[in-house]
Amino acid sequence: MKKINIAEQSFNPFELIGKDWMLISAGTAEKWNTMTASWGGVGVMWGKPSATCYIRQSRYTKTFVDDSEFFTLTVLKDGCRDALNLLGSKSGRDMDKMHESGLTPVMVEGQPTFEEAKLVLICRKACKTFIGPDDMTAENVERWYGDRDYHTMYIGEIVAAYEA
Repeated sequence: MKKINIAEQSFNPFELIGKDWMLISAGTAEKWNTMTASWGGVGVMWGKPSATCYIRQSRYTKTFVDDSEFFTLTVLKDGCRDALNLLGSKSGRDMDKMHESGLTPVMVEGQPTFEEAKLVLICRKACKTFIGPDDMTAENVERWYGDRDYHTMYIGEIVAAYEA
């Protein structure tokens, strides 16, 4: 992977995150977890290039992000949809899904990601905020949270970026 300046890149976040999906990963080389996500964004926060991601309370990955200073957001190369589906539907509590996905786990600047990445954002956690029913419209509560499994929003300063 080649280190890049994220501020010089041009991409469509609606395509990369909403359509292609991304992986949220955190932890150490010895123990980490990842999950598929299609909610998030990139921009500028507090004068720094930043990314947001959202994790439900029940997700195993949340523990790793909460306990880590950094997390990675990874967009995989084309042809990895089966791996994304597995990583989004199985829990790392129950299996070693990072290896069983068929992807190749790697550490970049000490942070977990995959060799099959086309873009990796290494983010330093800058903020986390629980988003509960009082923080959104009743329509969104009804549509997205019938199980009452709400999200936490994470804002991360993008401290490094890599592309394939």
